[in-house]
Parts: sequence; C-alpha cells; structure tokens
Amino acid sequence: MNRSKLIAILTGAISVILAIAYLILVQLLDYRDMKPAPISQVEMHAIVADCWQIDKVTEV
Repeated sequence: MNRSKLIAILTGAISVILAIAYLILVQLLDYRDMKPAPISQVEMHAIVADCWQIDKVTEV
C-alpha cells in the first residue's frame, strides 16, 4: 500500500469517527429535559403604535 492510499484511509476513518461522535453528542443534548423559562422571568413589552399618531407627532 502506498503512502497516499494509507493517508486517505486514515483521514476517512477519522472523518467517520468524528461524524459518529457528533451524532451521539446531538442525541445526548436532544434528550435533556429542557424546561421553558417561567413566565414571571420573561419580560414582554407591548408597543402599540398607530401610524396616524406617528405622522401627527412628526408634523409638529
């Protein structure tokens, strides 16, 4: 076996190992129990703007 063929097989094997490790990591992270943030900690600011009112303010 010449050197270039050996390097190609080695890099291919490393690539497959990394791909399998990535899939395992994604599966582990996907199975975690993710709870949403409590509503009391989420700040929601409602901004209601009427275009007619904005035009009146810019004209003054």
